[in-house]
Formats: sequence, C-alpha cells, structure tokens
Amino acid sequence: MMSQNTRTLSLILCMLSYLLIGAAVFDALESETEIIRKKILEEKRDELKKKYNFTDDDYDEIERVILLSEPHRAGRQWKFTGSFYFAITVITTIGYGHAAPGTDAGKAFCMFYAVLGIPLTLVMFQSLGERMNTFVRFLLHRTKKCLRLCRTDVSMGNMVLMGFLSCLGTLCVGAAAFSYFEGWTFFHAFYYCFITLTTIGFGDFVALQKKEDLEKKTPYVVFSFIYILIGLTVIGAFLNLVVLRFLTISGEEVEGRESRAQSVSFRRERSRVEENTTTPTPEDGRGSQGNLFLPMLETSSCTNLIPSPDEVQRMVCKRRSLLLPPKPCISSFCSCICYGMSACDSPGSTSLQSEDHGSLSNPIFYNSISYKVDGASLCISAASSTTANGSASRRKSV
Repeated sequence: MMSQNTRTLSLILCMLSYLLIGAAVFDALESETEIIRKKILEEKRDELKKKYNFTDDDYDEIERVILLSEPHRAGRQWKFTGSFYFAITVITTIGYGHAAPGTDAGKAFCMFYAVLGIPLTLVMFQSLGERMNTFVRFLLHRTKKCLRLCRTDVSMGNMVLMGFLSCLGTLCVGAAAFSYFEGWTFFHAFYYCFITLTTIGFGDFVALQKKEDLEKKTPYVVFSFIYILIGLTVIGAFLNLVVLRFLTISGEEVEGRESRAQSVSFRRERSRVEENTTTPTPEDGRGSQGNLFLPMLETSSCTNLIPSPDEVQRMVCKRRSLLLPPKPCISSFCSCICYGMSACDSPGSTSLQSEDHGSLSNPIFYNSISYKVDGASLCISAASSTTANGSASRRKSV
C-alpha cells in the first residue's frame, strides 16, 4: 500500500513538473511573437480607419460581422452534411469550435447528446482498438513463422513498435491528403491531423471550411469523415498498448513484492517450526536405530517413529503365525525370503499388515535394511525348524 501511494504521489509530481516545463517553453516560444503580431494588427487597424474614415464603433461592428460570417464560408453548416460533421466533433470530443448551436434548444440537445455519445464512442474505439491489436498480433506471428524465426511469439515491445509505426503512417497519409485538398503545407497538415486525432481540436486549422466544400465536394467530405474515425481507432489502439504496458509493469512490480513477502513469511514460519521441533539423544547409545520425534497435533506431544527392540520382538512373534505351510527346505527358504522382501516394502499395501501392526505402521522402519534382514533371518529359522520337524517325524516312523 505504501509503495502504491508513493507511485501515485510521484505521478502527480511528474505531471505538475511537466505542466510547469510546458508553460515555460510555450512562454519562451510564443510570448514575443504574440506581442509582435498584436502590434502589426493594431497598425493595420489604424491604417484602415484612416483610409476609410472608420470610427472605433464602425470598426468594431465590421469586426463582429466578419467573425460571425467566418463559419458560413464553407456553406450551410447545419444541413445534414454539416450537422454530421458537427456530431462527429461532439462525440469524439474534438470540438474544433468552427460551429456551435445558436438556439437554446440546440444547446440543450447538444449536452444530452454528448452525455450519451461520448461514453459510447470511447467504448467503441476501445473495442475496435483491441480487435486491431489482435489482428496485428496475428499478422506478426504469421510473418515470423513464414520467415522461420526461432522465436515466433509476439512480445509487448513488438506490439508497441507496430502501433507507433501505424500511428506515424496514419498521420503521414492524412497530412499528404489534406495538404493537397486544403492547400496547406505538409507540416501544417501534419499538425492538423495530430491535433484532430488526439482530440485536442484547437480549431486554428479545420478541414472542409473552404467555400461550399461541404455541399460540392462529396468525395472529399466522405474521405474526411472516414479518415477521422479510422485515425481515432488507430491512435486509441496505440494508447491502449502504452497504458497496458504501464499497467503490466506495475502489476509485475506488485506481484514481485507480494512473492518476496510470502517467501519471507514462509522462511520465518519454517524457522519457527524447526525451533519448536525437538530431537532428543538416545539414552542407550545405539547408532543403528535412532529415535525420531515429531510434534503431534491432537493426541500427544511427540511419537516415536522407530520402534524399540521389544516392539520388534513382539512383531516378529506375530509374523510367525502368518508364515506359509511347510514346504521343502530350499523352496520354503526362497519363498519366505521373497515373501518377506515384498511384504516389507510397503507397510500399507494390505489391510492385514495394518491390522497386525496397529500403531506401529512406520514407513521408515519397514523400508529399513535391518527390518528386511530380520525378516530373512526369521524365514531361515522357520525353514530350519520345518526341516528338523520333518526329520524327526521320519525317524519316528522308521
């Protein structure tokens, strides 16, 4: 939480610093030019007043009429074509300012139209941007496979690079087209495309504002509408990639901190368990069979996982009752060894063993070499006793 707050505060400080830097740069670049232009316009106004004997009121009236007549140079702004152009600038938040509703009813409907249209437009452009990014990812993957590259997966860096190149290409195509139709320089046309597609919309350069362009140049009008919509989709897709990249980096940082915290917590818990675990030293000093104690949850505090010699003896006596019927010496010996080896490998393999051993079902003891040797010795002694009993019975019969 503290790191997230720190990152948010850092972003706020960076934004404020960026604003201060921008203000200082624009002040240095535009302030002197503004003063010079204002001085030139005042001199021109004085010349016009002297030349045509205008008073200050007459000049102000002429200036107001010219400003109000400016939006109508391209023809009727509120016919269907001009209204469609205005609707695009509203829902895309471009807002050139070249036209605005003049009636109160039109202003009220504009607010209602913007409240519903702007969220719908944002969602649409986001969805189109995602589909475009998916298509570009597919094309990159197929291209890498056709080129037989070692790594055919498409990384986020590849997508950001392709998005940047797509944006640059879209701006250059629009700049070439508008410089041809509007008579602007390529730089001014590029500037217009950038201001339009980033929805800044200053309004100092606006397409379709020449005389009767909206009514007479239908192909150019259609191209302008389609270019604005497609260009906004491309720019939106690129911005989504950049934001997604930033969110991915932030998520990786958060996951890394969480994993490190979990690792530290796990090590602390393991150290605590190891400290609570006791391993007492055997009193009889035997090294072949030690006593291993582990903490229990419910019954007692510790349990002995390796039985004592008395328990081994009792278990051996129980196993004598489970021996197979008497067979010849060699076969009894072999079968007993095989039976002992196979039966001792897994203490929980049969229900019979679990019933006989009860609480002594210990996988460490049953898999030990000493237990298997004891089983083999037991089988050998049983085979010897069987042979001796057979010999005695034969002597009695003789």
